[in-house]
This record gives sequence, structure tokens and C-alpha cells, in this order.
Amino acid sequence: MKPDRICEHCGRRYEYRGNPEQRFCSTSCRKSRTARIHTELEHEIIAMLSGRDPKSTLCPSEVARARFGDEFSQHMETVRRAARRLAHRDQVIITRKGKEVDPSSFRGPIRVGRGPRFHER
Repeated sequence: MKPDRICEHCGRRYEYRGNPEQRFCSTSCRKSRTARIHTELEHEIIAMLSGRDPKSTLCPSEVARARFGDEFSQHMETVRRAARRLAHRDQVIITRKGKEVDPSSFRGPIRVGRGPRFHER
């Protein structure tokens, strides 16, 4: 059985198909991987968590509102993807109802907190 991999763009698990250079789960993720907004959102999540108590969390909508203003709802999935990527690197943890969830498969409202490898920028 082939092990699962983590998509470098969306942070979800996908089935490894045998190509050693495969890094993305889909053509859509591969085409949008270079957008600068993705790393900027990761930096914004880290910055917002750095300004808070170490045990506190934030809602992805806070990041989206700060970055996109009134049009934040269109960008929620982009922020959640950034949180997934950070969670796979153990920089943040993703929780739902106070319990840590798998970053690849969570559903519904989440909170983002500092992870074991969190470092302020």
C-alpha cells in the first residue's frame, strides 16, 4: 500500500500515485501554488498569534477580515488552507470544540492556536 502525502498547496492528504515529483493533490492546486497570497496569509496567522497570550486561539475569519475587509467570506478557504499548511509543519494546531483535529480532514468551524514548533516572526 502506498503512503498518503500532504498537498503543498491545500494541506490535505492525497493518495500517492507513484510519481516521486508529485507534490499536489490536483491540477487546480498545482496551478495556484505560486500565488504570493498563500505565504502572506501564513505570516499573518503567525503575527496575529504572536500578539496574543500563548494559550489563546484565533478564528480564521479574524485573519480574513484583517486582510480582505468586507469581502472576507470569499477568502475563508484560502485562510483555512494556510492554517492547514502551518499545522502540518507543527507551527499551529487546529481545534474544533476545544479538541485538536486532523488538519487534513476537519470540517466546520475551527480555531487556530500555537503549535509545538511555533516561532514568532
